[in-house]
Amino acid sequence: MTYRCFNVEIADGIAHIQLKRGDELNTMVPEFWRELPEIVTDIDANAKARVIVISSTGKHFSGGMDLSVFTSGNSAGTSAAASKEERGRVRANLRLSILDIQETFNCLERARMPVLMAIQGGCVGGAVDFASACDCRYATEDAFFVIQEINIGMTADVGTFPRLCKLMPEGMVKELAYAGRRLPAKKAMQFGLVNDVFATQEEMLKHVMALAKDIAEKSPLAVHGSKVMINYARDHSTADGLDYIAIWQAGMYNPETDMRESFVAKAEKRAPQFGDLLPRRKGLGAA
Repeated sequence: MTYRCFNVEIADGIAHIQLKRGDELNTMVPEFWRELPEIVTDIDANAKARVIVISSTGKHFSGGMDLSVFTSGNSAGTSAAASKEERGRVRANLRLSILDIQETFNCLERARMPVLMAIQGGCVGGAVDFASACDCRYATEDAFFVIQEINIGMTADVGTFPRLCKLMPEGMVKELAYAGRRLPAKKAMQFGLVNDVFATQEEMLKHVMALAKDIAEKSPLAVHGSKVMINYARDHSTADGLDYIAIWQAGMYNPETDMRESFVAKAEKRAPQFGDLLPRRKGLGAA
C-alpha cells in the first residue's frame, strides 16, 4: 500500500517504517494521524514482524504537528464563529478529538513487538510525543528535542507529559515544558531519553538495524512478555508487578517450546528457531 507520509518495508522479522516527507520537514499532516496507527496495527494484529524500526528522511526527523491539522474541518480546533450554545458541544468534541489523536501513538505502546526510533535533526512538538511512546530512542549528534507547544501558547497534550516524566527527571521535563528550549541529543542521553548518540545518521541506522536483528532472533513470545512486564511495572507498584509476572508466566510460559528450543539449539551449536506470534483473532484488531 502507498502512504503519503511513510514508506514501509518488512524483511527478516523487521518492519521499517520511514517518514518520507523530508523536504517538508516531515510535519504531521492529517494523513499522518490516520496512516501511522493503520500501519502499526496491521503489523501487530497480523504478526508481520518481530520488531519495528521507525526512522526519517531529510534534515529533521519531524517538525511536529502541521498547521493543517488545526485548520481542517476534522481538527480539534474550535470555531470562533460558534454560538455560545454551540461552544459547550464543540469543547466536548475537542476532548474526543484529542483522545483520538493520542491513539495514534498509544498503538506503539500496545504493539506486541518492541519499537525502536532513530532520530536525526529536530524532533519537535508532536514528534516528542511520538518518540516518548517508543521503547528505545537513538539520535545523531545534531538531533535535538523541543516541547514546542509552549512556544505557540498551548500545553502538550498527545502523550509527552505522562510518558516523558517516566523517562527523564521531572525537573528537566518541567524546564523543557515551561521554557520551550532545545534539549541536545547528548544531554538527552545523559537524562535517559536517548539510549545512544551517533556521529551520522548512517551510523545510527546501522546500529539500530543491527539491534533490531538481535531482537528478531529472540523468542517473540518472551520479548512480548518483557515489553508487557516493563510497561506494567512502570505504572504499578513492585508488589503488583511481581504478582502480574507470576500470573503471566502461569498462563504463557511453556518450557516445551521456546525454552526447549533454546537448549537444543545450544547443544547442537546452531541458532535457535522460534515461532512467530500468532495473528490476533479477526474482529479484535486484525486488518
